[in-house]
Amino acid sequence: MKQIAGYEKVAVWLRSHEQEMFEFLERVVNTESGSYYKPGVDQVCELFRAFFHKAEIETMVYQQEAHGNCLRADIAGSGGVDTRHVLLLGHMDTVFPRGTLANWPYRVEDGVAYGPGVADMKAGLVMNAFVARAFHECGGNIAPIRVFFTGDEEIASPSSRNLTIEMARGAGTVLNAEPGRPTGNVVVERKGAMFVDFEVEGIAAHAGVAHEKGASAIEALARKVIALHALTDRNTGVTTNVGTVEGGVSVNTVAPFAKGRLDVRYPKGTDEDALQKQIASIIEEASPVCTCGRITHEGRFLPLFQTDESRLLLDDYARAAQKLGMSVKGESTGGSADSGLTAAAGAPTLCATGPVGGNVHTRKEYCELSTLVPRAEVCAATILIRGELYAS
Repeated sequence: MKQIAGYEKVAVWLRSHEQEMFEFLERVVNTESGSYYKPGVDQVCELFRAFFHKAEIETMVYQQEAHGNCLRADIAGSGGVDTRHVLLLGHMDTVFPRGTLANWPYRVEDGVAYGPGVADMKAGLVMNAFVARAFHECGGNIAPIRVFFTGDEEIASPSSRNLTIEMARGAGTVLNAEPGRPTGNVVVERKGAMFVDFEVEGIAAHAGVAHEKGASAIEALARKVIALHALTDRNTGVTTNVGTVEGGVSVNTVAPFAKGRLDVRYPKGTDEDALQKQIASIIEEASPVCTCGRITHEGRFLPLFQTDESRLLLDDYARAAQKLGMSVKGESTGGSADSGLTAAAGAPTLCATGPVGGNVHTRKEYCELSTLVPRAEVCAATILIRGELYAS
């Protein structure tokens, strides 16, 4: 790595702060921040704001009314005013509801950390924060570094998406610190996604005395689930799944109400508007008669796709990793992330650049702590390489 100017100083700094990273990760994981628990997400935001403030790094908090606040931190570069910036991206919310920590707090066993959101993506947030601080204290970066953490990514970024796109405009490099794959690889392609909440109304009736007078919303929901699942086409890469359902009043009442939540994944090139119209048609169909359905909420992720610039970014990242004795390749995944937004904004993007982890969104979620500093070093080396490339 000697041929990359400034690398060794930053790397030594990162290695010397490993224990501090571990301790901060524990604090962040033990702060609940489910997407629908704004006070918790905002508390995580405050932990990072205080972290940057203590290091005398400029920050800005973007207040959000309904969802978690967003945080921005900026590190100046030595390049000219036209030097394209590096965006270190992450999200502070998790999929785990409030109360999860009561019986599943942060713990470490044999060098592996467990806890809600430890890999997805609190370890990545800690990594990005320390990389930014390393450059603030050591210098060497030609490109300015912008850190941006959001508070609602797990629910398709309803409040933060426009901010993320704004942060990515003009960026020469975006590194989204979602968990590194168990293989150690990064992600270069992700599917787009729709999250669709819908409800169905029927007519209540006594199931034994006046069955013929009722119209079951649960039956209508069941028919819609079958039709929605039939939209899955593995040849084109489109998948659909109704993941939750609820409804009804009692076992002996024809159900007047039911609702469900649909997950849709699709690759780049899919006519998503046409797909959405198919979904709406199924949900709104009055079958059986005297029932009606409606979409109550919809969120969308954009697909992450490769471009000539993003392929060059992957080459630079892989070269930096190789010099550290790591082999990194690009993978595709059916999962979605805010990296699709930054790619759509025209910024060369890599995803899953965070520490290695797995079993995300489950009670077995883990992060390999031994990968935190090495992945931070690769991130830092990539920033230095890209800074030279985009210097004015």
